[in-house]
Amino acid sequence: MKKFQYIYTESKHKWAVITQDPERPDYIIDTNEYVLQNDESFLITDPGGIEIFPAVFSSISAELNPNNLEYIFSSHQDPDIISSLSLWLDVSPNLKCFVSRLWTGFIPHFGGTKETFISIPDLGMTFHFHGLPISFIPAHYLHSSGNFHLYDEKAKILFSGDIGAALLPETSGEIFVKDFDSHIRYAKGFHERWMGSNEAKKDWCERINQLKIDMLCPQHGLIYTGANIQRFLDWFYELPVGVITK
Repeated sequence: MKKFQYIYTESKHKWAVITQDPERPDYIIDTNEYVLQNDESFLITDPGGIEIFPAVFSSISAELNPNNLEYIFSSHQDPDIISSLSLWLDVSPNLKCFVSRLWTGFIPHFGGTKETFISIPDLGMTFHFHGLPISFIPAHYLHSSGNFHLYDEKAKILFSGDIGAALLPETSGEIFVKDFDSHIRYAKGFHERWMGSNEAKKDWCERINQLKIDMLCPQHGLIYTGANIQRFLDWFYELPVGVITK
């Protein structure tokens, strides 16, 4: 089952990961969900598909009051990202969902009304979550045409969506990358095929290199920390993407 595990705590400002699920059906791609908590309120990044909602909800409810969910951040429009939206709205009918302006006419097919969505402009924006500034950073075409990442400057955490993702053959119980060379082979084919633009990739790497990051947290696979963050950025910068490999 999925587990709720804090990865950053400073007073009332906390980050947690809802880890991969070894009990999931093997025909469903595994995902990580992340929770940003400030005081009693919290935000969920890419809360996942409808089929894993019970596991995610159970993990969060064991630690937090679900009534304190105020926001969802949807990095893009894929079903493994946001198809559980209608169920989260049952939990918290007044929650707001941040999403690229491109998808405000598409994601409502999963649930919500016009008032549910906060449109993120193409250039991104900064939002103050109960006084905590968080930034929505453009990552367009990596892999979605309207794609964003969430950056918490205070915690030095970048939620990187599908960038950094690795499709691991099995769940080990680990949450951090320990052996970069062994891990990155599970990321190579995914990035080659799913990242659509070398120009966008290089622009993203150059901008991200200007940020202070202690954790790079993808939606699939393990979290990068320490020297492995720069190793990943260098590896990704040089990797040809938008190609089909055998």
